[in-house]
Amino acid sequence: MRFLAIYKTVEKNTPPTTEEMASMGKFIEEVTASGVLLATEGCLPSARGARVRLAKGKLTVTDGPFTESKELIAGFALLQVKSKEEAVEWTKRFIQVAGDGEAEVRQIAEPSDFGAELTPELREQEERWRAQAAENAQAAENAQAAENAQAAKNR
Repeated sequence: MRFLAIYKTVEKNTPPTTEEMASMGKFIEEVTASGVLLATEGCLPSARGARVRLAKGKLTVTDGPFTESKELIAGFALLQVKSKEEAVEWTKRFIQVAGDGEAEVRQIAEPSDFGAELTPELREQEERWRAQAAENAQAAENAQAAENAQAAKNR
């Protein structure tokens, strides 16, 4: 089973300290080595984001920062576990490292959850876009690695 843990906290407009990054890095290494962690990322401040809303057929876009919100999404983790309870246990450990806030843990829908409504044609379509998305993710990872290498040379 896959679960998405969405971490929300009061927005900080400062980067994490070296100690905070080291602590989180150690935890991420442990979760990755266990085979549980499929993906994780942190978010930059909301001033660099936007909200897109559709209400009654009308699209609106609101640029950040989102000062009206008490807590904002600060990051996520995609977990591969055997049960919701296991996902919650990993999330409890994560939040102890991340600090004050809350995490919502949601099970990811799988093809089997849709029954007969997921026709063979729709299943094939999903397999195609999943394969393309995996290729896109690999290309983005390669581009980021090249960018990081160039930045290191320029220091």
